[in-house]
Amino acid sequence: MTQIKLLKSVHFNWLIRVLAVLISYLSLSFVASAEPYQLKTNISYYPQSQISTDYQQSQSVLDLYYPTDKKSFATIVWFHGGGLRGGHKEIPQALKNQGFAVAGVGYRLFPKVKSPVYIQDAAAATAWVFQHIEAFGGDKSKIFIAGHSAGGYLTSMLGLDKRWLAKYQIDANDIAGLIPFSGHAITHFTVREERGIKGEQPIVDDLAPLFHVRADAPPFILITGDRNLEMLGRYEENAFLWRMMKVNGHQNTQLFELQGYDHGAMAQPAFHILINQINQLLQDKRVAE
Repeated sequence: MTQIKLLKSVHFNWLIRVLAVLISYLSLSFVASAEPYQLKTNISYYPQSQISTDYQQSQSVLDLYYPTDKKSFATIVWFHGGGLRGGHKEIPQALKNQGFAVAGVGYRLFPKVKSPVYIQDAAAATAWVFQHIEAFGGDKSKIFIAGHSAGGYLTSMLGLDKRWLAKYQIDANDIAGLIPFSGHAITHFTVREERGIKGEQPIVDDLAPLFHVRADAPPFILITGDRNLEMLGRYEENAFLWRMMKVNGHQNTQLFELQGYDHGAMAQPAFHILINQINQLLQDKRVAE
């Protein structure tokens, strides 16, 4: 009887070891099959000859997060929010492990600089991505621009006002898609403050996305929070921008209102829309090709 129990114990221990090896193998296989990414930080997007101050040296940089085991991937150029006066470059957690590269852009801020330096920095960073992403394995025909709040304003300005990227011999129409989160459609309130105009006084001039509505712009996905919770009429600005893009003949402008979410909280659910819309646009591109 004792011998039988011993044999059963040995058999049981052997089975446990086999299962442990199998689980370990499966775990290693899963890790090996997971898509690896690499992060390069503090890449200056201006040539050294164009950097004039220590502030520009430290601020006008980007971080690049990209997949290392795939080619021809899409890239999202991401501009942080903060009213053009705060915030810092970031790779949003929601955009990691999605098969995209993400360029998290830093840019100079008020009051150390004034307009249009913010837009100039955004254009220089975007141009760097166009010029270099293929060296990392990406496809420059699949570059999307997005950002929250002030970053949304910069997104719309770069995509609608072609002069900023034209400086780098880049046609803004080559952007694969624009996805601003709760960005100004009128002239930004910080730009108005520079001129002594209060935030409640709306202005539409050549530093307003609304001034540059046109039919041939890239696909345009506007996302805002709840109209009753957003700051300073931000939903209504975007609704007017949506309408005027349609009036001017743009075929692919969409507007999403995230009910129940205020200006800050809307960013998290907006990432879900951003990812879905990018995947849909990439699918449409494949079908068209």
